[in-house]
Parts: sequence; structure tokens; C-alpha cells
Amino acid sequence: MNLDASPNDDSSAAEDVQLMLRVRDGDIDAFESLVVKHQHSVIGTVARMMGNPSDSEDIAQQVFIRVWKSAVRYEPSAKFTTWLMTITRNLVFNESRRRSRARVVPLHDDADDGPTVQYADPEAGSPADDLLDAELRDAVDTAIAELPEKHRLAIILRRYENMAYEEIAKVLKTSVPAVKSILFRARADLKAKLQRYLE
Repeated sequence: MNLDASPNDDSSAAEDVQLMLRVRDGDIDAFESLVVKHQHSVIGTVARMMGNPSDSEDIAQQVFIRVWKSAVRYEPSAKFTTWLMTITRNLVFNESRRRSRARVVPLHDDADDGPTVQYADPEAGSPADDLLDAELRDAVDTAIAELPEKHRLAIILRRYENMAYEEIAKVLKTSVPAVKSILFRARADLKAKLQRYLE
């Protein structure tokens, strides 16, 4: 998959910066535009990180509240999405640690009534195929949820958000070689966990 930025990506990133500069000046309409544009990405990342989609919207809302409150300090030195995912990372990591200390909500509960994250399948196949697809998606979600925090976030940002190594490095506050190493180890771990589906 080619993840190089296209002209559309560049114009979208430039639009984000212009909107955020308006937000910095107190423009609520610009803020609402950014929320509409990026809320699904933030909610999806939070849901995959927490392994519990039920409160992902609450945490995503906290992310955007933090964006609004931090707007006065915003400087367009990096892509807006990198800055946004850094805020997301901070809140998710803090929430994970809080839950870990409180031992209230496990990352994955076998007693759940459904899979960790559900996806709509626009091209429905046979019931047997649907069952296998759902089982595989559930296995992938569970395997990702069991990764260490940094590994999980790196995989999510690369696989689902198509972020470049450089952007992931900024979000994780590490180097590009470290990101590549984290992704290599995470993929190896996922491959081991999903081996029976790959045979």
C-alpha cells in the first residue's frame, strides 16, 4: 500500500491548519468544522485503544475539549492530525493507567455480549462466511487490544489512520527507527497470536 501524501492530503492538511488558526482566535465555527472532519478518526482510535467502544465517544469528546482549551498554544509546526493524535494518546494512556490502577474495566471481557468492535459489512456474504469474517475481526481486535500501549497505538495509527512513520514518531515522542522497531515487534506478536487464521 502506498502511503505517500497525495495533493489532496496536502490540501486537507493545509485546511486543518487554517481552521485551527481560526480556532486559536476563538472561532467556534472553525472548531465545529474540525470536530466534524476528525471525530470518526478519534472515536475509532480511542475505541481500538481502549478495547471498549461504549465510552469511546466520551473520551473523544474530552480530546476535542482539550483541543479547544489548548488552541491558544497551537503552533502549526506539525500536521494538525499529528497534534490531535498526540492529545488522543495522552488521554487514552492516562485513562488506561487509571483503569489499570482501579482494576474496574478489563481490556477484553469474555462475558461481553458481542465483539469488541463491530464493523458494518456492505458486501454481505453467506452466513458461514459472515461468521468466519466476524470471528477473524474479533480475533484481530482482541490481539490488538492485548498489545502493549505503544505497540497498540503504533499499529492503529499506521493501519487504520494511514499515518507516516514520521508522524507516528511525533505522536509517540520517539524516533522513526524506534517506530519501525515497535511496528516490527507488534506485527510479529500479532502474527503469532493469529497464526491459526493464517494457515
